[in-house]
Amino acid sequence: MKPVDITKIRKTIRTSSGEMTMFHLPVIDEFCPGSIDKLPYTIRILLESALRNCDGYQVTRQDMDNLINWPSEQKKLKEIAFKPGRVILQDFTGVPCVVDLAAMRSAMKRKGGDVKKINPQVPCDLVIDHSIQVDYFGSQDALKKNIAKEFERNRERYSFLKWGQQAFENFRVIPPATGIIHQVNLEYLSKGVLSGKTKDNAPVVFPDTLVGTDSHTTMINALGVLGWGVGGIEAEAVMLGEPISMLMPEVVGVCLRGKLKPGVSATDLVLTITQMLRAKGVVGKFVEFYGPGLESLTLPDRATIANMAPEYGATVGFFPVDKETIRYYGMTGRDQKEVELVEQYMREQGLFYMPDRYAPKFSSKIEIHLERIEPCLAGPKRPQDRIPLSRVKKSFQEALVTPVSKSGYGLIDSDVNKNIDLNNDQNGKISHGAVVIASITSCANTSNPALLICAGLLAKAAVEKGLKVKHFVKTSLAPGSRVVTEYLNAAGLTKYLEELGFYTVGYGCMTCIGNSGPLSADVTEAIKEGDLVVAGVLSGNRNFEGRINPLTKANYLASPALVVAYALAGRVDVDLTSEPIGQDKNGRDVFLKDIWPSASDVSSLIAKTVTSSLFKENYKNISQGNELWRQIESVKDNLYRWDTKSTYIQEPPYFLDNEKVKRT
Repeated sequence: MKPVDITKIRKTIRTSSGEMTMFHLPVIDEFCPGSIDKLPYTIRILLESALRNCDGYQVTRQDMDNLINWPSEQKKLKEIAFKPGRVILQDFTGVPCVVDLAAMRSAMKRKGGDVKKINPQVPCDLVIDHSIQVDYFGSQDALKKNIAKEFERNRERYSFLKWGQQAFENFRVIPPATGIIHQVNLEYLSKGVLSGKTKDNAPVVFPDTLVGTDSHTTMINALGVLGWGVGGIEAEAVMLGEPISMLMPEVVGVCLRGKLKPGVSATDLVLTITQMLRAKGVVGKFVEFYGPGLESLTLPDRATIANMAPEYGATVGFFPVDKETIRYYGMTGRDQKEVELVEQYMREQGLFYMPDRYAPKFSSKIEIHLERIEPCLAGPKRPQDRIPLSRVKKSFQEALVTPVSKSGYGLIDSDVNKNIDLNNDQNGKISHGAVVIASITSCANTSNPALLICAGLLAKAAVEKGLKVKHFVKTSLAPGSRVVTEYLNAAGLTKYLEELGFYTVGYGCMTCIGNSGPLSADVTEAIKEGDLVVAGVLSGNRNFEGRINPLTKANYLASPALVVAYALAGRVDVDLTSEPIGQDKNGRDVFLKDIWPSASDVSSLIAKTVTSSLFKENYKNISQGNELWRQIESVKDNLYRWDTKSTYIQEPPYFLDNEKVKRT
């Protein structure tokens, strides 16, 4: 191998936005023949960053050489430096990062320096989505009341973030009631290709890469954007221009074949993938999807799979850029020149997926046949515990009578001698197996129009047959963005979801992160009095014990349509493949198959209602927020005015000499 001459890798390309410089990966083959073709796309992206940032100090030639010679079978993992292009934060884990920046400015002021020099060195977005709870539900005004309660509880934090929005360059805040961080990133923030300046001040373009202070940052991998979740210290280091030090990853290739059968959803697919990859062991590894099955998966389907990379243990679950990626960028209202640049750059760089030319050497491989996937749930405690829909009833009953100490799977404590009655007919009262929470929630599934439209059509069919949700079920709909509300309205499905109690309760993580709010007093009393094992069914990505609600010992992950179905059934110990879900207006049994929408009906409605104009309209004034956000008082100043009486935000002590400096 000849030493790589970095100066020869720079290439000027003409784009619709003007002439740009790129660091051209295919040129490396002149120095090391055949090296690029053997590399997975994820490694190529890391290599491009090393080439562009190679300065002999933070990122060295050794980093570059290690990546060029990336082995498919690594005997000794080597350390590399990686500089992501941007950072994304959420409002819980992101606040400390902003506090530190504010503290640096205060320290700079005391030193007599220019406080305006303290800014994130890369673009940084903070999306407020973790604070809202399901305090109110089942009514038309639930959304308004929950948002009001959210602002009441978080006013100081929001005031601080609003200050940061105007004080810092390279820092943008996405206000509350807009959407979930990962869905907003997917639908709007990500550009696919970023631009900047080289060391000699030439305009340069490079792949969009990022780190985020939330584990499900991986959702953006669906767009061919390499990104993953990190801790606050790592994110802050990247904000300040430092690289991430990481071990060069193993890359597991997952070959997808075939096509999903009618009635099988992306949720069913990701729960199966989670189970399979957990069994294989991909913790700390990159997972890269490829194969003929990619063609049948929409971008939102891929996003559902990429989102749950933490659940199957991988650092990333990456999908390469292809025609579907470009279509999605256009459909979501991105600027046409930006979309053209993504395709041009990816093709020039050898990062555009070409099935006939894609044959990298992976650390290991696995095949998944999509036609073998079947409807399923996961639970009652872990996302990798997949259960075929036909076995959910039996699985719950087995878990109900199995002591926790015996398997870790059971739902009763080992030191409690319970006589469990599996005959749950208690004259209308709730008993073991009752569904007390049914929530359409989470970025994993509410980012996918096929899943939401399917749930809406199922609700429509159920209402038309006269089915009703049981009175003890706390129902909620928490869309990942306002775009979801718009296309459900346009499809005429909102009224049917609401008739079953699925009113929109907010735009945020909500039930998925445990912000499910309290159950009604009578349900709470019945659960405690009977020491009942009741269930939550949600379209989320995690169901660990105690996470969803303290009173639901069993929690199941399911597609949005199955969330509606179990709300109608009112129980998890019912076989929805063979037993009735309820009775119609005339008292006749109705089965799930009687109300399940066809794939053609779902796709037809998506084509009519999910349009680029919805995305453009909803994101055009994204930073302005609602009236409550605009009413929040915040000082317009370059320095934050620390409140010594605050019990939430205080100036950290890192830069303070307590003997000489008084807080002001």
